[in-house]
Amino acid sequence: MYVKSDVYGFGVVLLELLTGLKALDTNRPSWQQNLVEFARPSLSDKRKLKKIMDPRLEEQYPIKAAVQAAELILQCLESDPKSRPSMEKVLETLKKIDDTKDVSKDSKGSAKKKAAKRQEEHYRHQSPLQSRHGGTGNNGRAYSSAYVGSYQSTGAPRPLYFANHL
Repeated sequence: MYVKSDVYGFGVVLLELLTGLKALDTNRPSWQQNLVEFARPSLSDKRKLKKIMDPRLEEQYPIKAAVQAAELILQCLESDPKSRPSMEKVLETLKKIDDTKDVSKDSKGSAKKKAAKRQEEHYRHQSPLQSRHGGTGNNGRAYSSAYVGSYQSTGAPRPLYFANHL
């Protein structure tokens, strides 16, 4: 039972990464406060999924990977624990998503070059005391290893998975 509840929790974390939103946020309108309830209907529709994706990704991510991640999230969030995938299956699916080479129509061409240039510029302007891979250095806040650096303009953390696929 514990393993399947861990799978549910992992699905919530994946949803947070995909949307850039907290799982529970009382500062959002009441119908959006619970991220799982709010986002679940959008995860099975590509058009709706694009609307809830983290806007800091600037639509420069493989849409096929986003759709596959959304499908995995739905599986992890199944109400019946027996219907949830095993962590081995989750890992296998994440590896397949990582291998996705399809890119969205908005990110064709030199998206990877643009992302690398933005990342390089970010590090060039970063203090040597700041961490490049999470930890402290972001104004004393600690981020998980799922985040890399921050956007210069917003100071918000950047999701690692999609940052690697720009």
